[in-house]
Amino acid sequence: MDESRHDQGRHPALDYHEFPKPGKLEIRATKPLANGRDLSRAYSPGVAEACLEIKADPATASRYTARGNLVAVVSNGTAVLGLGNIGALASKPVMEGKAVLFKKFANIDAFDIEVNQSDPEKLAEIVCALEPSFGAINLEDIKAPDCFIVEKICRERMNIPVFHDDQHGTAIVVGAAATNALKIAGKRFEDVKIVSTGGGAAGIACLNMLLKLGVKRENVWLCDIDGLVYEGRNGDMNPHKAAYAQKTELRTLDDVIGGADLFLGLSGPGVLKPEMVAKMAKDPIIFALANPTPEILPDEVRKVAPGAIVATGRSDFPNQVNNVLCFPFIFRGALDCGATVINDEMQIACIEGIAALARTTTSAETAAAYSGEKLTFGPDYLIPKPFDPRLIGVVASAVARAATETGVATRPIEDLDAYRRQLEGSVFKSAMIMRPVFEAAATVTRRIVFAEGEDERVLRAANAMIEETTDRPILIGRPEVIAARWDRAGLPPRPESDFEIVNPQSDARYRDYWSTYHELMARQGVTPDLARAIMRTNTTAIAAIMVHRGEADSLICGTFGQYLWHLKYVREVLARGGLHPIGALSLMILEDGPMFIADCQVHHEPTPEQITEAVLGAARHVRRFGLVPKVALCSHSQFGSLDTDSGRRMRAALDMLDQREPDFVYEGEMNVDSALDPELRRRQLPQSRLEGMANVLVFANSDTASGVRNILKMKAGGLEVGPILMGMGNKAHIVTPSITTRGLLNMSALAGTPVTYYG
Repeated sequence: MDESRHDQGRHPALDYHEFPKPGKLEIRATKPLANGRDLSRAYSPGVAEACLEIKADPATASRYTARGNLVAVVSNGTAVLGLGNIGALASKPVMEGKAVLFKKFANIDAFDIEVNQSDPEKLAEIVCALEPSFGAINLEDIKAPDCFIVEKICRERMNIPVFHDDQHGTAIVVGAAATNALKIAGKRFEDVKIVSTGGGAAGIACLNMLLKLGVKRENVWLCDIDGLVYEGRNGDMNPHKAAYAQKTELRTLDDVIGGADLFLGLSGPGVLKPEMVAKMAKDPIIFALANPTPEILPDEVRKVAPGAIVATGRSDFPNQVNNVLCFPFIFRGALDCGATVINDEMQIACIEGIAALARTTTSAETAAAYSGEKLTFGPDYLIPKPFDPRLIGVVASAVARAATETGVATRPIEDLDAYRRQLEGSVFKSAMIMRPVFEAAATVTRRIVFAEGEDERVLRAANAMIEETTDRPILIGRPEVIAARWDRAGLPPRPESDFEIVNPQSDARYRDYWSTYHELMARQGVTPDLARAIMRTNTTAIAAIMVHRGEADSLICGTFGQYLWHLKYVREVLARGGLHPIGALSLMILEDGPMFIADCQVHHEPTPEQITEAVLGAARHVRRFGLVPKVALCSHSQFGSLDTDSGRRMRAALDMLDQREPDFVYEGEMNVDSALDPELRRRQLPQSRLEGMANVLVFANSDTASGVRNILKMKAGGLEVGPILMGMGNKAHIVTPSITTRGLLNMSALAGTPVTYYG
């Protein structure tokens, strides 16, 4: 065994596939199977009802079975990427991997099916026989020209989408990259000369797609291992290659490369030489896509053509042409609209969606996944990164629209905007629950000041605010630092009218700010000198003064530092006119729904009066999300079972709430399991006023509340929105250092919503 393979991670890769259980997939039930009633519905006799419905109307299979979200990944292992003809069994790890990508990127269930059949017509027969089981077929790693035969037969006979990803997936991503490369180069498809190496399935499919995008057939020069494909050539030819045969006396790649605008390589390592690149048009476009070693390395290209635009199939170079940008999302759109085929229009819609997304500002989530890379549209960023969470919404909705417009959708999606929002909600876990807040925020324009305006998360959130909301961000920080970090983050240039910068070191309002702060704090030990120092160094205090003076409507702080430190300055400046902090409310978005936790930060051991205020404030904020509050007052004591301090305080708060007669359901004091388990609660207190599962948990001390919040976040995969500072009339919110850019955007939407109550 070659020792270098050990050094390159052979054993870690094998361990990844073997432990903790063999393989990368498993099957899990989506329905309960806990008792005899469940069993009778899942199988006999209840299952017969679903069978009879499908017999009467085959279209209902997508309602009563998993078929509508199920793809078969089918291969015979004759052309496995980088490995060649290794056979069906040895290809299984690759096909399992493809199934995992379907699930990860588009939440599509996929079964890998490896078939010991090298005859393309017989393989096609097998695939066609699978139609009742699957909503779509993904053909994978079948050698050319057999793959063309298999796909043609399956597409003709089957009434579900059949897609050979090696052909069309590659072609789509190449099409998107070429679209943007030509845009940067200032050229048009119809004018460029293309030289391609590789006459296999992917190469031919890419050329076919480029013709559909406008390239002229006479401007395409195809080479393979035997040289140029020309009219009259007999060796290693097939109809697909022959379609690109040129009538010429030229015979080699070196003969035809002169003046080429774009080189498309899907062949092997070292095929394109630097001296050939030198013969190409000025600032050529080079797609060297052979894996793992491309036809030419990017640094070799730039030695002879510094202005070249280069793409490869490798993740360690810019512009990786990766099929995962395409296939999960084109299948997502096709399945959701019940498409019977993936046609040219759907593929071109996919190209346009991918290309357009690269030209927009990079999402914060993508930037986090590719830390250190500058992801700004240009020669080194032609196409989005695979982990860009916006791909599913942009591409799948474009595909579904094209399917509907071309008449191949059996279940047309009427509201494509709502469909896109739904898809975005599947990757941005906060998107759906935050929608009422964003809609409310869109009714007005508010000025949101960020105390830590130099933080990259804040900069990305501010940019997202400009793009997605009507609010106006104000950043506190040094302008030169903000400018440098804005550029480093790859954010688009913004005019001064889009946002405001407050420089603590030299802002013209400095005297007004320290004077105001001194007036507010003069009888609390703050001297003029101390006020001046605070207004030069304390950005939270500056932000609070801006809100107090009416120069901003709300502040957001806390991306670093301790919560109570920030709260001190917020309370000093803004807790006036009936406003006072009553608690911090965290919304935890969990797999089975939202859960609100209070008070995590403000009062360590709240009094009954403070608990009552926190309950009332929490209920008001829950309604901002379009939800009905169901509040549980949580304690170690269970409905009076223990005479503990927390139990006494919770019982006193319950009495206070009863006297106020609020218009929402609340109950206590109780254990958390009783709050979440209606059956357990009924056994303990049959007359409990709370029905179902509580969605607001209010605790008797901040240690417990914070502990539950962090367990839900770190162990249960919960996504936090908040903390929401209650009682301050939406004038201030203090986040925590773990907050993400998306979290800051969510908080800006909350801050951007005017309120008429102190909640």
